[in-house]
Amino acid sequence: MPTMFSTVRTTCPYCGVGCGILVTPQDAEAATVKGDPAHPANFGRLCSKGSALGETLSLRTRLLAPRIGREKVSWDQALTEVAGRFRAIIDEHGPEAVAIYGSGQLLTEDYYVANKLMKGYIGTANIDTNSRLCMSSTVAGQKRAFGEDLVPGCYEDLELADLVILVGSNAAWCHPVLYQRLLKACQGNPRRRLVTIDPRRTVTAETADLHLGIQPGTDALIFDGLLHYLRQQDRLDFALLETHLTGYAETLAAARERAPSVPATAAACGVPEEDLARFYRWFAHTEKVVTAWSQGINQSATGADKVNAILNVHLATGRIGKPGMGPLSLTGQPNAMGGREVGGLANQLAAHLDLERVEHRALVQEFWGSPRMAERPGLKAVDLFQAIGEGCIRAVWIMGTNPVVSLPDSRQVRAALARCEFVVVSDCEADTDLAPFAHVSLPALAWGEKDGTVSNSERRISRQRAFLPAPIEARPEWWILSQVARRLGFGEGFAYESVHEIFDEHARLSGYRNDGERQFDISGLAGLGLAEYDALQPIQWPVNARSPAGTARLFATGTFTHADGRARLVSPRIDDLRTKLSADYPLSLNTGRVRDQWHTMTRTGKSPRLSQHQPEPYAEMHPATAASFGILQNSLVRLETMYGEAIARARLTDTLPPASVFMPMHWSLSNATAGLVNALVNPLTDPLSGEPESKHTPLKILPWHPAWQGFLLTRQLLPLPALAYAVRAAGRRHWRFELADHHAPPDWRAQAQVLLGYPNAALADANKDEWTEFQDSQAGRYHCAWFREKRLMGCLFVDSAALSQPREWLGSLFLQDCLDDRDRRSLLLGKPLSGQDPGRTVCACFGVGLNTLRCAIQEQGLDSVQAIGHVLRAGTNCGSCIPELQ
Repeated sequence: MPTMFSTVRTTCPYCGVGCGILVTPQDAEAATVKGDPAHPANFGRLCSKGSALGETLSLRTRLLAPRIGREKVSWDQALTEVAGRFRAIIDEHGPEAVAIYGSGQLLTEDYYVANKLMKGYIGTANIDTNSRLCMSSTVAGQKRAFGEDLVPGCYEDLELADLVILVGSNAAWCHPVLYQRLLKACQGNPRRRLVTIDPRRTVTAETADLHLGIQPGTDALIFDGLLHYLRQQDRLDFALLETHLTGYAETLAAARERAPSVPATAAACGVPEEDLARFYRWFAHTEKVVTAWSQGINQSATGADKVNAILNVHLATGRIGKPGMGPLSLTGQPNAMGGREVGGLANQLAAHLDLERVEHRALVQEFWGSPRMAERPGLKAVDLFQAIGEGCIRAVWIMGTNPVVSLPDSRQVRAALARCEFVVVSDCEADTDLAPFAHVSLPALAWGEKDGTVSNSERRISRQRAFLPAPIEARPEWWILSQVARRLGFGEGFAYESVHEIFDEHARLSGYRNDGERQFDISGLAGLGLAEYDALQPIQWPVNARSPAGTARLFATGTFTHADGRARLVSPRIDDLRTKLSADYPLSLNTGRVRDQWHTMTRTGKSPRLSQHQPEPYAEMHPATAASFGILQNSLVRLETMYGEAIARARLTDTLPPASVFMPMHWSLSNATAGLVNALVNPLTDPLSGEPESKHTPLKILPWHPAWQGFLLTRQLLPLPALAYAVRAAGRRHWRFELADHHAPPDWRAQAQVLLGYPNAALADANKDEWTEFQDSQAGRYHCAWFREKRLMGCLFVDSAALSQPREWLGSLFLQDCLDDRDRRSLLLGKPLSGQDPGRTVCACFGVGLNTLRCAIQEQGLDSVQAIGHVLRAGTNCGSCIPELQ
């Protein structure tokens, strides 16, 4: 463990870009974070989330001791309870009655031990992961095409390509470091073009040379049309088709039938014919083409087919495995790739071996020396929790993820866990939405305390190095799993004393009886000493005797991993989502991420600057849609599907089709009483990949008219009030709550004091506490503030004009130890009498607000993003705010 104030090279815990960072701990809860200039994923650049990592290390909300129920117990008691309950259920109901549900937040070594325990010792493949929700369609599509789950290219190809196509990817917000690498490469090169394909015109599309706003669900059709067009223009590589590919005749025939012409395809996809023709011409006449995709492709009931439709055009034209060309999957989680390497999904084996092949099962069992081996694929995520609800799975161990928030049809998931006989939760946070369902809670290490490896989207393995000591009784997942395995009687297979030993075993297995049959091979990293492992530099696999320095690209020779060495063209299923809408549910719900938040906000929600850009749940819709339902800009709306309901703030925009509504995924019941989007999402899955359809659920939307609405700012961290609508966000030295309810209270002062946690009359100190208020009952207006020795403790604003109150300026008053009379008058009025309200945060990296930007532009005559950056620094770090600055 490094000493305090020493700088540690490690990796970012957010998206699959896998940025290297330099961390210098200041104390147990604070650190300075910079991008690592030497890391080949980011070369020193960080996004807003990565830059704010030092603000997320608080121990205040951490789970710091094992619990049985709500009672703190020793590690020995907790581990004995877990092993004893699992053993009893296995003995009575068989190994198929237990399961593990993991996370792309786990390190590769943690994943490896979990997979080994379940598949090789307990003897069931019921181990799946939340990576199923974001990239399993890519796994299925790549395995079907190539014979193995392989990403052929690397990030450098984005910079070398002359045409980059982003499909279902808002990279400016979700992979901002890669997006900035791409934009930088475009500067000064008139040959380079960027095309975005997405039903939403996201901020990424704002900088594209061409945006194709397709109808939802037509992604595969647009690439089928491209394949047929390339055939018509004699742009296919027929020598490659004949010698290295199979299935091409059927695939080309199907493409011709479904997309017979550019006009027909354009009409079916809902895009202008001239735009589609331009895109097809660019692809046909540009050799160096990269097609990158993310969740807009993956999260679909036909996601694997959409992936294959993209792979088809690259395979059929030979645009694969060479510098500046190829398909590139952009994964959502920091170690989704690492989990795939060790068989973290229910239908995989470790080292890219096939669970359904007898010889592969025998190979792994022989290497492990394990007593048994799972003989068939386990239950995928959605099916797994349905089986829990049906009582088929009686014990589940959930690690580092929050399925009651992230899985579709979350109401059913909660009901299933409430009925489950035994639920174990390993987590670093104490009070998540999942915590109440845990019979045993185990404190895991958080990002800054973990040691091991991760693999990013370009197959690059990087070291995750701890820079903070383990707090109190928190432990790494590999240790927890090994201790339970020993108590189950599997001590010989889990005698690990360090994470280095696990990595070495993982590397040796990858090369075991692997004579080039599998591309995943890191046997060149086997046998590393502890010091060499600690010093391991980022490297792309395969890493073996043939490629000791790693491998940037695959398939350059045209040889693939199928037994015959040929790749497969696959004719995709085409899904017309428009047919699934109805008079009762006439709209399509699309879900996704926002720029400055991550998953369920257990980490990013601790950062005040990350919470300012999008502080509450919202529903984006076209103005025509809003008008037809009587919805106004910034009003509250009620969203309903067959599965549940939610309340969000309406945002009117012409950046998405009239029949579509977009709502972010990050809010849980821990920070928003009615903002859980997966309460709405249907549990339909891709039959091949098992990935849920998170981009389309039939929806209806209605205005919601609360009796009152307002907001509260408080110095104390308070629980969410039991109101119909309540949202909590972090501020600098305060917390912000957006509030609304069906009924107005009879006594506003009493209600305000309850909301603010104000001491009751028996506890209040007249010499310290002061309460000031203003009320206009006829106008429905109530303002109040609580001071302690002239220090602002909290304030509440209930007002028909509450949305216009300057939250950022009011929040800045909490930074002062004493408010003078002028500030107190300003506070009660709800507006500054002097000075500038910075306005809504636009640049989270440097905390630059909308009003500050407008003032600087007007007063200093700023006429470009570069000029803004020179004066205010906005847009000069991760660049994800640049489209908004423009």
